Amino acid sequence: MTKPNPLDVTACTLANVRQASRALSQVYDAALQPANIKATQFTLLAALWQQGPLPLSQLADIMVMDRTTLTRNLQPLIKRKLVGTAPGEDRRVRNISLTPQGKQLLDRALPLWRKAQSQLVDGLGQKRWAGLLDDLSVAVSLTQE
Repeated sequence: MTKPNPLDVTACTLANVRQASRALSQVYDAALQPANIKATQFTLLAALWQQGPLPLSQLADIMVMDRTTLTRNLQPLIKRKLVGTAPGEDRRVRNISLTPQGKQLLDRALPLWRKAQSQLVDGLGQKRWAGLLDDLSVAVSLTQE
């Protein structure tokens, strides 16, 4: 097997990760459709459930998103009353939290997510899946340095 040419744009890390991201998003979006939620929204609700109320900037760091994009992604969740905002100790800080309605939707969506997750993990195999997560974690870490 020949090594990919690092100057070949078809071997572009970003292009390949984005292509995989779009394909995987389609799988999770389809799985979560009965709960009327997108995969990106599910991820935000799950992060808030795991972390508890957080300042917007801290949630942006956890999600590796800029604040403007995060705010735009939170708007539909706020509109649906799945996520709430409250002022922090400093008036410039807004805390984001999961509402009871958000927790209810997350509870409904979790089994749908688990089914999609299991199908993908089974398809990749446990070892390959764990390696993929490790590799992606390293890639994110490299960008944070």
